[in-house]
Amino acid sequence: MANVKEQFWDPIAGFGVTFRTMFKKVVTEEYPFEKKPTAPRFHGRHQLNRWPDGLEKCIGCELCAWACPADAIYVEGADNHEDERYSPGERYGRVYQINYLRCILCGLCIEACPTRALTMTNDYELADSSRAALIYEKQDLMAPMLPGMEEPPHPMRLGDDEGAYYRGAGASSKDLGEGEVPA
Repeated sequence: MANVKEQFWDPIAGFGVTFRTMFKKVVTEEYPFEKKPTAPRFHGRHQLNRWPDGLEKCIGCELCAWACPADAIYVEGADNHEDERYSPGERYGRVYQINYLRCILCGLCIEACPTRALTMTNDYELADSSRAALIYEKQDLMAPMLPGMEEPPHPMRLGDDEGAYYRGAGASSKDLGEGEVPA
């Protein structure tokens, strides 16, 4: 009796699944033309942030590279000088690369960053036609310049020393450009 069931009923049951789904309405995602918004905390492309005066938040500590389980981040720090300042601290990230061929978008680099210089955006379209284009350099990752920001290198505008700078204290109207607000 088991052979008869296997021989006749099982193929009909399998085709039953096919016939049931054959007449259901098809759900088609119109992805490239209609993009649905992502969740607010979605982990997408990385972004290197700036202070309100335009200096970079990255201090070149390389903690993000150490925290990356996929070894997708490469950071090379350099020293700031008074006549050439890229960040308010002693150092800045001279070379910053993220290899999106390796990146698993886990966000561990974000948690490791002590200055909140590295965050993740909602941008998820990271495909490209060449492998070299998926290695993002520092200029690709930097946040855009907003009104009132000045392109580095320039002196600190938000305070007299690093502590005041990080707290946003000590910035007077003469230190800030027109329309700037200390963060």
